[in-house]
Amino acid sequence: MNKQFINKVLKTNAGLGSLIIRIPVGLILVAHGSQKLFAWFGGYGLEGTGQWMESIGLAPGFLMALLAGSAEFFGGIALILGLLTRPAALLIAFTMLVAIFTAHISNGLFISNGGIEYALTLFAATLALTFQGAGRFSIDNRLATLLGK
Repeated sequence: MNKQFINKVLKTNAGLGSLIIRIPVGLILVAHGSQKLFAWFGGYGLEGTGQWMESIGLAPGFLMALLAGSAEFFGGIALILGLLTRPAALLIAFTMLVAIFTAHISNGLFISNGGIEYALTLFAATLALTFQGAGRFSIDNRLATLLGK
């Protein structure tokens, strides 16, 4: 594979800040993804989430629930590990944009009214990780070092 491409994806000069963002955001995303995929933590699983997504115009609902849940769950795991952080973060940022514009924007800012506050925060955090990378304490950084030799 192209060494320059691998370096763009994995290499990072970010420090501890990326780790401080990655871990809690990753944990939150794993929990929310598991609600959609497995009906854990009071979630509705693929069937229930799919029905709701279909009702707001995201069709086919089951597939949309599978895609959103997978982006959150597996992307969250990737963030926690610092593995393929940039692609995972970009996918999650896109997922949050979809959530903002399909489910939350008409409700204003505050989450107490179903607004964009939560999804916007996750969007900002994952967009930052897309640009800065996983940081020094990550599998990405270790792989970049090993593959750069």
